[in-house]
Amino acid sequence: QVQLVDSGGGLVQAGGSLRLSCAASGRAFSSYAMGWFRQAPGKEREFAAAITGSGGSTYYADSVKGRFTISRDNARNTVYLQMNSLKPEDTAVYYCAARRGISWSAADYNYWGQGTQVTVSS
Repeated sequence: QVQLVDSGGGLVQAGGSLRLSCAASGRAFSSYAMGWFRQAPGKEREFAAAITGSGGSTYYADSVKGRFTISRDNARNTVYLQMNSLKPEDTAVYYCAARRGISWSAADYNYWGQGTQVTVSS
């Protein structure tokens, strides 16, 4: 079992930056791949970024590549999403998620944070 708590969302102007955090409790955090997903009003939840358990490999959606960076600190049981050059279309609720084995599909993830709102004004 893994419990996840997202934080770090807020209101930012276009071009600004935010860093999201996801704190995990439970055992063997490093054995879980972690993903960040986002859901805008009226839209399906979509993949943003993912990282393997060791942190050795990262993956990004084309829409965020070059602007977002996913990282993790296994000693602190925490995963981060650094978001730079934010755009109004990045506005969404952002969720972290965990599973054993990397995936880009929300349906594959077993554990979810509660979500944190990111709003980017133009």
